[in-house]
Amino acid sequence: MSGIPPTWCSSAKDIVSTALGPSRLWATFGHGIVNEVYWPSTGQPQVRDIGFIVHGPSGWHELKRVNDYQVRTPAPWVPLPRFTHRGDGYTVELEAAPDSRRDVLLLRYALKGYGCRLYVLIAPHLLPDIADNSASAGPDGLRATGSTSALALCGDSDFARASAGIVGVSDGWQDFQMHGEMCWTHATAEHGNVAIMGELPEQSGVLALGFGQSVVGAETLARSSLAEGFSDVRKRAVEEWKEWGEQLRLPSTPEDLAHEAALSATTLKVHEDRTFPGAVVASLSIPWGNSRDDVGGYHLVWARDAVEAGYGLLAASQEEDARRMLAYLIATQNADGHWSQNFYPDGTAFWKGIQLDEVGMPILLACSLAERDSLGALEGLDGTVRRAAKYIACHGPVSPENRWEESRGLNGYTLAVEIAALVGATRFLKHDDRRYALSLADYWNSRIEDWLYVSDGSLAQRAGVPGYYVHVALAPHEGGVHARIELPNHGGKLVDADNLVSLDFLRLARLGIRLPDDPHVDHTLVVADAVLLTQTPSGPSYHRYNDDGYGEHADGSPFDGTGIGRLWPLLTGERGHHALLLGDDPLPYLRAMLAMTGPGGMIPEQVWGAEPIPARFLEPGRPTGSAMPLVWAHAEFLKLMVARSEGRPLERLDAVWSRWKGKRPRARNWHWRDSVPFDELPSGGTILVESDRPFTLHFGHDGWQEVRDEQSQPVGLDVQAVRLPAATLRGLGSLEFTRRFDDGWEGRDWQLTRRR
Repeated sequence: MSGIPPTWCSSAKDIVSTALGPSRLWATFGHGIVNEVYWPSTGQPQVRDIGFIVHGPSGWHELKRVNDYQVRTPAPWVPLPRFTHRGDGYTVELEAAPDSRRDVLLLRYALKGYGCRLYVLIAPHLLPDIADNSASAGPDGLRATGSTSALALCGDSDFARASAGIVGVSDGWQDFQMHGEMCWTHATAEHGNVAIMGELPEQSGVLALGFGQSVVGAETLARSSLAEGFSDVRKRAVEEWKEWGEQLRLPSTPEDLAHEAALSATTLKVHEDRTFPGAVVASLSIPWGNSRDDVGGYHLVWARDAVEAGYGLLAASQEEDARRMLAYLIATQNADGHWSQNFYPDGTAFWKGIQLDEVGMPILLACSLAERDSLGALEGLDGTVRRAAKYIACHGPVSPENRWEESRGLNGYTLAVEIAALVGATRFLKHDDRRYALSLADYWNSRIEDWLYVSDGSLAQRAGVPGYYVHVALAPHEGGVHARIELPNHGGKLVDADNLVSLDFLRLARLGIRLPDDPHVDHTLVVADAVLLTQTPSGPSYHRYNDDGYGEHADGSPFDGTGIGRLWPLLTGERGHHALLLGDDPLPYLRAMLAMTGPGGMIPEQVWGAEPIPARFLEPGRPTGSAMPLVWAHAEFLKLMVARSEGRPLERLDAVWSRWKGKRPRARNWHWRDSVPFDELPSGGTILVESDRPFTLHFGHDGWQEVRDEQSQPVGLDVQAVRLPAATLRGLGSLEFTRRFDDGWEGRDWQLTRRR
């Protein structure tokens, strides 16, 4: 590699944009210029940024560093930005128009200022190796090639001068830094981290950025778009977006929130892929991208975030969009029933973890569409739901990771999704599968407090309540709520589970599994408000959990594997949903989320909650260097806006509410399994000793009396079990058993004793 190591750009986006035709190009904008450009799918950023330098009597000024600009769009549902930059003796207007028919981005520029000249700089990062690009520059265009793709930046007039360079050595910015003006005119830069600069010949004009598999193809597309003309290309893009926007059905008041809701729906729509329709990446950004080369960033599909986007568009009455996302999830499900932790839009897995909420979320979306009579005819959906329900039944309730990509264990959010998904899935299941799913859901629901609620505890003492749900716990036989929990973003630090709390428990009420004023919920809310809440100038916001390490360091330097967890606007939305369930108006939470947006209305992943650090642009209640926009956060805002209008959460299924009405059930069947074994004989109720593979149960009672063997049988969802009825257990002081599988004995004995 030649040149300094490549990085991406700031993740702080003013706006994200694309066209609605067959074009396969997505552009993001931050600090008033073009940031990453993605092609030919949302998972493939190919340009770091396209910036501008003004040179005039007062010296040279890079627009993104001056950072004095305004951004406007024709309407919140038309994501075509116009930037106005003002500086010392100059004004620059930039206007963008993605071409809906071609893989081209058009940029119209206009410079005003006596004696000023305008220069464009482009930093190609063509995949797969962004440190091994080559570039060429000439009056007729700026070009770059990678091993599999190419780009061309052409103008409606030839460049006055042009130069290709190696970043940090011979690039255009270095030229200005060293000489105060453009002096170099290098024709090529080979095999490195490259950048290209061109001096624009006129005060106003149009640039076209085209992509293709070859320079010739990229240039042909760019010049075709120039020939059609900026006005016509932009007019077509505006009309297509307006046609889509007219279909939105959102609350119209308050007006400022209605504007943000329409912008949020549009932001979700922008994030959908067209090479792979229905794929929605978590964000067209790379958190702290200007400090690292992150090949994945957030331009990956998480099944959870994709479902959140589907719900967001469902809130805006875009059922067709939500169905398309569900069809995509049908296609990307793994054969065993789970979805990969995250994956590229083409379905290729990236990280290798498994999160059980991501297995349940697609079921919930399918059920929500079905309850609205908006499911349509999706081929293969029944099989998809059964495979997902089977995976939950065979592998739950302990999740290898929680929704924050972290600790293994039992978690309120994940448990709520698993339980609701099992109940919802019965709409698509048959006979034994349906009966078993309901039995398992009843049992897991009945054990939530046993698994997650800690009585007394240090946080309870500080808050003055009897107890609370912990953030994550291990199974009781592994220490339960008193186990030591590993925090990966703190270098593997071990923390007592009963010292961690999060807002994840709120999903129990949101999905109708617990009443919002259930004492356990209420007690935990008191603790969460005491431990996690920060009142910022923008309004209230929450940390994911105490002792979180995902965020900037204390000095504001970027997260680098460790840091200090910051505040999450989407959690402000989750708290607002709970306020609604308690009968309060969630308007303060909506207004807080609105106040936390960036200059263009984008909702960030995190906002700053500490003392301001102006040198790093960190202000309390304002976006940090994490992802912006975050699809999940925009979906949460939309859902809360609509929930406020309809009086209930969008995600709560009628099937779940009608089964329990928010109250803890008494389970008739106790499901014993390796992941959550119990050691007491229930007072009434049948025991199912279970496994995901056939076995022989070797068992006796009261010290291995009356020993016998019984072969397991399928009970539903591919679970094998031996059923021990309540009548068989009545009067026993203890039950002893072990299991023999096809490959031999399990190697230990288990005992269940009667509580005295």
